Amino acid sequence: MPASVAAAAGGRGLARLRPRLGLSGKLLAFTLAFVVLAEVLIMVPAVAAFRLNWLSDRLAAARTAALVLDAAPEGMIQPQLTQELLNSVGAITVALKRNDTRRLLASSDMPPEVDHHADVRDVGPWQAVSEALDTLMARDGRIIRAVGTPPRGDGFVEIVLDETPLRKAMLRFTRNILLISLAVTALTGALVYYGLAWMFVAPMRRLTQRMIAFRESPETTPIPLGPVQRFDEIGQAEREFGAMQKQIVDTLQQQNHLAALGLAVSKINHDLRNLLASAQLLSDRLTMISDPAVQRFAPKLVAALDRAIAYCEQSLSYGRAQEPAPQRRKVELARLVGEVRDQLGFGTAEEAAGIRWIASVERGLEVDADPDQLFRVLLNLSRNAIEAMAARAPNDPARDQLRITGRRDGAIVVIEVADTGPGVPDKAREHLFKPFQSSTRRGGTGLGLTIAAELMRAHGGSVRLVPGTIGATFQISIPDRPLDLDAHRALRSHG
Repeated sequence: MPASVAAAAGGRGLARLRPRLGLSGKLLAFTLAFVVLAEVLIMVPAVAAFRLNWLSDRLAAARTAALVLDAAPEGMIQPQLTQELLNSVGAITVALKRNDTRRLLASSDMPPEVDHHADVRDVGPWQAVSEALDTLMARDGRIIRAVGTPPRGDGFVEIVLDETPLRKAMLRFTRNILLISLAVTALTGALVYYGLAWMFVAPMRRLTQRMIAFRESPETTPIPLGPVQRFDEIGQAEREFGAMQKQIVDTLQQQNHLAALGLAVSKINHDLRNLLASAQLLSDRLTMISDPAVQRFAPKLVAALDRAIAYCEQSLSYGRAQEPAPQRRKVELARLVGEVRDQLGFGTAEEAAGIRWIASVERGLEVDADPDQLFRVLLNLSRNAIEAMAARAPNDPARDQLRITGRRDGAIVVIEVADTGPGVPDKAREHLFKPFQSSTRRGGTGLGLTIAAELMRAHGGSVRLVPGTIGATFQISIPDRPLDLDAHRALRSHG
C-alpha cells in the first residue's frame, strides 16, 4: 500500500475514533466539580454558624436564668422552679463568674465530668469549622461546657449540657441545607452546562465536523456563504477557517489547471515542434529570393521562428519548476524594442487602424540582461496593452497609444511600458502577478504578467504597476550585475 494511501486511511480511521471524554463530557465533569465545591463552600460555614447560634441561644437563656437566680435570696427558689429554668435552658448546670468569684446558680444533679470545652465569646472562622466537624463526629452523650458573656459586668456565664441534642440539630440542619443547596447548585449547574454547550460546545463541534469533511474531500466540501455573525474567538476561528478553506480550494484549482496545462503541452509539443521546423525550412528558402521586400522581412521571420522553436523545446517555461537562469550580456535596448515592434506587426497600417506605437529610449542605452527573456517580458506587456486598447474599438491613434521608454538611473535600467487604455481593474490588481488570476480578457491564461515577474526576479529586478497613471503603466527595473573584482582591476589598468 502506498504511503499516501496508508496515511489517508489512517486519517479516516482516526476521524472515526470518538474520544472517551469529549467537550460535552469534560464540561459536565467541570460543572459537577464546581457544584460539589459550591456545596462544600455553602454547607460547611453554614453548619459552623448554626452550631455557634445554637450555643449562643442556650447561653442567652442561661443569662436570663442567671439574672433570676442571682437576684433571689439564697434558698428562696424552689427546686422545682430551678429544674424548670434548667430545662428551658437545656443545661445540666448554670454558673456565673463575676470578678474573682464563681457561683453555681443551678444544678439538676451532681455535675458530671466535662468532656469538651466551648468558648463562644471569640471564635475564629477556622476554629468554628473545626469544632463543628468535631461535634458532628462526636459520640452520643458527650458532656460539654459552654462559656459566654455574663448578663452584666465582667466575668462569664457558663453552662454544662449534653451535646447530643446539638449534634442531632446540626445533622437535621445539615440535611436540610444539603437538599436546598443541592437543588440550587444543580439548577445553576444545569443552566451553566446548557448555556456553555449552546454557546461554545455546539459551535466547536460544527467547526470540527467542517474540518473533518474538508480534510476528507477538500474540492467538494461547500464553503459557507455569508458573513459569520459571531464576533468572539469562535467567530474569528470560523472566519479564519473559511478564509483558509477558500485559499486551499483556489490553490487546488490552480494545481489542477497547471496539471491540465502540462498535459496539454506534452501532447501538442511534439507536433508543434515539427510544424515549426517545417516553417523554418520554408523561411530559409525565402532568403534566396531577391525581392527587396522579401529580403527585408525574411530575417525577422527566421528570428521569430527560432524563438518559437526555442520556447517549444522548453515545453512552456512556466510549466517547469523554474525558469532557466538568465544568460546576461550587454544588449542595446533600442534594438530589442524594435524587434518587439516588428514582432507585434506595427507599421503604417496598424497605426491607421487606430493604435500608435511610440518608443523613447536613451541613445546608446545598454541593459545587462538575457535578450530572449527581456524580449519575452516586453512582448507580453506590449501585447496586453494592445489587447486592452483594442477592446474599445474603433481606435484612434491620437487617443490609443503604446509607449515604451528606457532610461538609466544609476546602476539600474528603468523601462516603462505604458498605454492609454482603460487601465487595470481593481479586482485584477489584488492578484496581478498570480498565475491564472490576473487575466481580465476572455480566453486569456493569466500567465503573461506572472512569467514577466518571474523572469525579472531572476535578473534581480522587478516588474510593478505604477499607480495614478492614465491607462496602465508597468515599470521594469533591471540592476546591473556587480562588477567582478578582477575585471574591475583590468578596466582600471587599461584606463
